Amino acid sequence: MADIDKQDSSGAEDFSRQFSVSRETVERLEVYAEILRKWQPRINLVGSKTLQQLWNRHFADSAQIVNHIPDDAVTLADLGSGAGFPGLVVKALRPAIDVTLIEADTRKAAFLTQAAAAMSLPVTVLPRRIEDTAKTLNFTGYSVITARALAPLPELLTLAHPFANDRSLFLFLKGQNVESELLSAAKYWTMDVQQIASQTHQDGRLLKITRLCRVDI
Repeated sequence: MADIDKQDSSGAEDFSRQFSVSRETVERLEVYAEILRKWQPRINLVGSKTLQQLWNRHFADSAQIVNHIPDDAVTLADLGSGAGFPGLVVKALRPAIDVTLIEADTRKAAFLTQAAAAMSLPVTVLPRRIEDTAKTLNFTGYSVITARALAPLPELLTLAHPFANDRSLFLFLKGQNVESELLSAAKYWTMDVQQIASQTHQDGRLLKITRLCRVDI
């Protein structure tokens, strides 16, 4: 436990410097880390080998998208939130944004609800399949749609498109197969896409997508 505490302290300090966040934000994330570790033996929230690297592997990986969210963004939908990455981390760093976390696994949804409450962060947690949630939408779309390691890009765009409007921004954290995924997606979608090198993974990319439109086949 002493080794974990030492790594937590170092990771929190590095995170605070990297993202220039307040002490209050770091404290909220420390609460998040504590709850996640308590739940991990019951639910596989993160890979066991990454549990001692939460600040870099998960918190920082999620936080890197925040600088790409427009200042006037009002709402954000995080698809397949799992352990809350990136949606709950974004909420901690940008608390004014109305964040909705969509997670079909009811146990993970329960974790998200408890973690957000412990962090004093109001979020909406929807314990539903993404497809089922999309069918119930009765508004004009979210400002931002996020996802991390959820699905290959062609499938991900199909899941995400119903949550968007013409002005929506998609921010997707992807791995080393991003080029082949983009080629596959181009068969079905047109889009403006910017690839941004990950700050935490050598082969990772952040995809910043706008003007998404389905191709007529």
